[in-house]
Amino acid sequence: MRERGDACPGALRLHSADDGHLARLRLPAGRLTPRQVEMLAHAAEALGDGRISVTSRGNAELRGLADDCGAELAALLAEAGLLPSATHERVRNIVASPASGLDGLGAADVQLWARELDERLCAAPWAAALSGRFLFVLDDGRGDVTGLGGDVTLVAVAPGAALLRLGGRTVRVAAADAPRAALAAARAFLTAARAAGTGAWRVRELPEGHEADVRGALAAAGIAAEPVREPVREPVPAHGAPPSPAPSAPPPSTSSPPRPSHRRPVARPAARRRGAVHALARGRRRRGGPRAAARPGGVRPDHPARLPWTGVSACTGRPGCAKSLADVRADAVPGRPACPSTTPGASAAAATRTATGSTSSPPRRQLPRRRRPRPRTDLIPAVTTARTAPRTTR
Repeated sequence: MRERGDACPGALRLHSADDGHLARLRLPAGRLTPRQVEMLAHAAEALGDGRISVTSRGNAELRGLADDCGAELAALLAEAGLLPSATHERVRNIVASPASGLDGLGAADVQLWARELDERLCAAPWAAALSGRFLFVLDDGRGDVTGLGGDVTLVAVAPGAALLRLGGRTVRVAAADAPRAALAAARAFLTAARAAGTGAWRVRELPEGHEADVRGALAAAGIAAEPVREPVREPVPAHGAPPSPAPSAPPPSTSSPPRPSHRRPVARPAARRRGAVHALARGRRRRGGPRAAARPGGVRPDHPARLPWTGVSACTGRPGCAKSLADVRADAVPGRPACPSTTPGASAAAATRTATGSTSSPPRRQLPRRRRPRPRTDLIPAVTTARTAPRTTR
C-alpha cells in the first residue's frame, strides 16, 4: 500500500540533489530534432552544470540547476517543442526499438507507433494520472527492448499485426490499432489500480484479484483483439553483450578517434563540445534526427561500432547522489578498454549480480566480482572476467 504520490522528477517538477536541482525530460522513443539537440546543449550550459545525462529509458537529465531556474527552463523546452503538455510531461515514458525504420529490419517501424501514442497520450486528460514510472515499450520484432520490463508492451510480429502485453496477458491486434490499443491498456491499468486502492504505480504492483481487464478495455475502444498463448521464454539478460552493428551501419573509422555523441550514457560536458553537438545535429538531418537509444545493458547509439563506450552505463554516483559511495562515472570514461556493464554507485545495489557481471560500489573503494572484493583499479579486468567466465545454474 503506497501512502504517497509518485515523486518521480520531470521537466517541471525538479528534484533536489546534492549537486543542485535535477530535471528529467521525457523523450518518447528517444527522438530529437537537430534544433532540440542544440537547445538541450544550451539549457545544460546556461542553467545547469554543462552536462546532459541519458537515462536507461533514453530520457535526458539536466543536473546542477539553480532553485529559481524552473520558469526559464520550461520556456526553453516549450520553445523547442520538448514540452507539448505541461500536465502530461512526466507520463510520456515511451521506449522503442532505436534502429526501427533505419536499417530495414523489424516487422514494422515502431517509431511511427511511438509518435502516434505520444500524441494520443497527451490528448487524453485521464492519462495524466499515470505514474511517472509507468512505461510503454514498443518493439519492432527484433527483441531489443522487450527486456526493459514495460508495463504495456507492443511487439510487431508480422506486417499488419502486433502483440499487446500487459501483465501476464497477451492479445493480438492489428498494427494500425497498436497505438490506440496501448493507450486502452494503460486505461485498463488505471481502472484496476483505483479499484485495488493500493496506490499502484506499475502493473506488477497490482494485487492478486485486481488484474487489468485488457480485453474489456479494447472492446470499449472498438479494437478487435485475439487472445494469444505465448510459450514461456527465457528472460532477456538485463546486461547482455553489445549487439553487432546493423548491416547498414558504416564500419568504424580507423584513421580518427570516435566522434562525440549526445547519446553517451555517461554525462558529458555540453559546453566544451558545443561544436560537436552542432555537427552531430547537422549530420542527422536527413535521417529523421538523432535518437537516444535505451536497450538492456545500457544506453546505446544506433551505430554502436563507432563508440568505445558502447555497452557501458553508470548511475549518477558521487558527488551528485547522496546515496552513492563512489564516483562511478570516472570509472566509465571513454578511452579505457571496453567494459560492457552497468556500474551503480549506490549502497542499495551493494550485491553483485553474478549472472550478468554488473558491478557496484561498496565502501572502502572496493568493487566485488562474484562476491569477492576487488580494488577499484581492477574494475575493467574484473568485470570482463565475470562476464566471460562459464555460468552455472543452481
